[in-house]
Amino acid sequence: MTEINQTYTIKASIAKVWQTLVDPKIIAVWSNAPAKMDEVVGFEFELWNGDITGVNTIVDKPTLLVQEWQYGDWPKPSRVTFSLKAVNNHTVVKLTQTGHPKNEQKDLEEGWDSYYLGAIKKYLELI
Repeated sequence: MTEINQTYTIKASIAKVWQTLVDPKIIAVWSNAPAKMDEVVGFEFELWNGDITGVNTIVDKPTLLVQEWQYGDWPKPSRVTFSLKAVNNHTVVKLTQTGHPKNEQKDLEEGWDSYYLGAIKKYLELI
């Protein structure tokens, strides 16, 4: 099974990091694209004008967000888990993605860093 594991330490409160993951207005700012998102189990979200779609499967505010992610012509969605932990005045975000096509592993790893969690870190540490 394919798996991606990445950890980010972000100089922001857990509440702020959580909001950057679930508030469509904030997502639109750091991603530079419209988003449909909510912090509700079963919510069907869209990111980057629908290039990425999925559904929230577990929402435990503000520490755990689990989603099914679908991109392009994947035969089935992958599972994405964001685990958040407050540590002093920082938040440690652990990302796990499983079930994605093996041939897309490297692109996904780079994408998380360049366009998603890396972008969130830059956004929160600059405001």
